[in-house]
Amino acid sequence: MGVAAVIAGDFFGWNYGLLAGGFGGMLLALGIMTAMYAGLCLSIAEMSAALPHSGGAYSFARTAMGPWGGYLTGLAENMEYILTPATLVVGIGGYLGAIFGTPKSIEPLWWLASYAVFVALNVWGVELSFRFSVFIAAAALLVLAVFWIGALPHLDFARWALDVPPTLGNSVWLPLGASGVLACLPFALWFYLAIEQLPLAAEESHDPARDMPKALVYGLLTLVVCAFLTLYTSAAIAPGAAKLGLSDEPLVLGFQTMFAAQAWTRTLAAVACIGLIASFHTIIFAYGRQIYSLSRAGYFPPWLSETHKKHRTPVRSLVAGSALGLAAAMGIYLSGAKSAVGATLLNMAVFGAVIAYVLQMGSFILLRIRLPRIDRPYRSPFGLAGAILAAIIAAVTLVTLFFNPEYRRGVWGAAVWFLLGILYFALYARKRLVMSPEEEFAILHGAGR
Repeated sequence: MGVAAVIAGDFFGWNYGLLAGGFGGMLLALGIMTAMYAGLCLSIAEMSAALPHSGGAYSFARTAMGPWGGYLTGLAENMEYILTPATLVVGIGGYLGAIFGTPKSIEPLWWLASYAVFVALNVWGVELSFRFSVFIAAAALLVLAVFWIGALPHLDFARWALDVPPTLGNSVWLPLGASGVLACLPFALWFYLAIEQLPLAAEESHDPARDMPKALVYGLLTLVVCAFLTLYTSAAIAPGAAKLGLSDEPLVLGFQTMFAAQAWTRTLAAVACIGLIASFHTIIFAYGRQIYSLSRAGYFPPWLSETHKKHRTPVRSLVAGSALGLAAAMGIYLSGAKSAVGATLLNMAVFGAVIAYVLQMGSFILLRIRLPRIDRPYRSPFGLAGAILAAIIAAVTLVTLFFNPEYRRGVWGAAVWFLLGILYFALYARKRLVMSPEEEFAILHGAGR
């Protein structure tokens, strides 16, 4: 499930960074993000084994920092999980348009259809949803393996990977200099974004104290290999990094180079779409569980925690999250930024993610200091140093989001969303909290009320 939630990052979104900072900028940014996620995931592995609740990041922060800390972390993570599928559905619409030969003007209909199908699948039941996630993740990894192997005869690194024109005084390796590396951070993060959702499935796990750390560690290792291979093989073949940075279907361009036949376009688009579907489906599960956990504790409207009478799945949370994600995509689309919907949503999703990361690492540090004696079946080998490093990189990434004028309006929109959520809690929800499992544990062992 961890791989399934993230694997779309290899199929769509990361490639925008090639224009933001060139191949060298993306490579350095990917190295920085790999270090951040190593610290993040191992810290989360420790917390998820010690606090195996379905609230995930919210439950960690609630125990460490009280209701305000829990809510702010949950709100930031909620934005990430709602906006990430919205970003992915734009990519799915592009791929489906290529498959069926439909004009770009009807892509919003593909977005709506995709949400309808995969929300229904999540409503149908957890077991079916998990099985589908495992199958589709394996299929996506197979597609990537075929891509990497197929790219080998066509590799020409000097010709294709370094074709982004450098600005005055910069090299072809770093065509936009150090500022290009910083601009690449949000796109490099896309290779790993959402693996931290795994603790949301803690209550469905047979043995969360054992399963969660293993899943996070092995999932991250798999994604690291995928990220570096995809970056190199995609950029080092025709049509090159510059054109790849403009595409909504980057793997299709690579497959066309390998097979050199336009007739294969639809088949290749269908194959490449698998990765997007894998993550789209899995993150819909994540925001359904996350909204459910926050609403049953009273942080979000309690009516959102009502479950399906037959399948016992959080149907209202699933529908509400989908409606918000689709509304965000349509809002950007109708504002006139049709060509930048995916990249704008990506930056908005990263805004929520990095705030959640800073707060989760703060939770890890406080739990180590304030609750040294709670049972920790797994301990992060990087300890406090890994959490501090991850928090610093996340904070720097948050600042960089406001320096790209192309996507700045979307990021400010995400900031307004976040502020409205804070006002809702301050004026209304904080006085109506409910004794959920996460709240009970926090009051007994953590920061209390």
